[in-house]
Amino acid sequence: MGQAQEQKTILQGWGRLTADPHRVVPVPRDGAAFPAEKIFACANGRSYGDAGLNPAALALDARGLDRFLSFDPESGVLWAEAGVLLGTIQRNLLPQGWVLPVTPGTQFVTLGGAVANDVHGKNHGQAGSFGCHVTRLDLWRSDAGVVTCSAQENPELFAATIGGMGLTGIILRVGVALRRVDSGWMATETVPFSGLPAFFNIARSREPLWEYGVGWLDCTRADAPEGVYFSANHSQPGAPVSSSPVTAPAARLSVPFALPVSAVNPLTLRLFNSVYLAAQKRKAGAGVTDMWRYFYPLDAVANWNRLYGRRGFYQYQSVIPWQGAEAATAEMLAAIAGARQGSFLMVLKLLGDRAGPGMMGFAMPGVTLAMDFPNRGDATERLFQKLDTIVLAAGGRLYPAKDARMPAGMFRRGYPRLDEFLKWRDPSISTAMSCRLMGW
Repeated sequence: MGQAQEQKTILQGWGRLTADPHRVVPVPRDGAAFPAEKIFACANGRSYGDAGLNPAALALDARGLDRFLSFDPESGVLWAEAGVLLGTIQRNLLPQGWVLPVTPGTQFVTLGGAVANDVHGKNHGQAGSFGCHVTRLDLWRSDAGVVTCSAQENPELFAATIGGMGLTGIILRVGVALRRVDSGWMATETVPFSGLPAFFNIARSREPLWEYGVGWLDCTRADAPEGVYFSANHSQPGAPVSSSPVTAPAARLSVPFALPVSAVNPLTLRLFNSVYLAAQKRKAGAGVTDMWRYFYPLDAVANWNRLYGRRGFYQYQSVIPWQGAEAATAEMLAAIAGARQGSFLMVLKLLGDRAGPGMMGFAMPGVTLAMDFPNRGDATERLFQKLDTIVLAAGGRLYPAKDARMPAGMFRRGYPRLDEFLKWRDPSISTAMSCRLMGW
């Protein structure tokens, strides 16, 4: 951990809002002597904001922790290092009939990142969040060395670490229970809709029949928004799907450099949304796809975040409790349309009643809306302040994994177990996000 090993490296969140040099060293596998300074863990850079940044601290790069340590083919429990990518798990264990029970919208998240942000997927109503399937963790702390924790052993530390934004220690190893599948093929249903009431009706009616569900929304028409609802189930034995094996496709397109200005503007939004909506309407009804295309559609375009230009972009993801969710969502869409700002990506999902084990988990019963916005400085912040007001009035909260500007007061109101969590923070770990939201 000496100075000779340190390298100055530019680190960015996925939103590319900042580009600051950081001192970076690899995380040691054995949990050696803890550095005598403020540190934080970083890995594949898929947190959108500043959760994995801090120019004033030493960055410990976890990407070298990339080994599978054991796998039980009877129970499906995988024990692996925290830098293993979710896509690596899918590729290696799908041929044996096992996949992750919960996966976010990209395969390029590490195991440690999935735990630290307690990610959720398109099947929250049935499977809950990622933390619901974590069996144990090895955590490297500055005040205790390597500590094993689970629901039975050091349960409070376990609960603080799941969704704890990497602030309770450096996650070294993760145990996760996978699920059996017959193949990597998915039976799907595509249903166009017009208006928010139609979305809610379709989404609720599909929940008992389909494990996975997500809605895409055209944000350019707040008065009568159109969209498409995508449902899916893992294929069952004997289902009419292709007999060919499912393999992870390479990215079909790539954005080679950041554009001078954002490609997302009112004109391109209307054009893209109308073309995309028309294409999905032609696919309406039952279908078949592979799990890579259903779970990870944006991974087909490498470096798609560069489309938002050199100033980067924000993702604003909220969850609103069931009571008042439809009215609050409509109010948010109206505010976005009124500001003439919007997103190619506007995704609506239902979140179910299954509570995650973490103190600081984002998911709660209700509706989550995720939207990308080009960074337009003060104009974007003014819009976010309006959205914050709507979210807070409805009893909702924002997702730290996607955040780069949430006010500290909003964070405290949205996460009522914050004081309990703070007791388990590692005193040597500090990120730009923790400084912004918690003071250090």
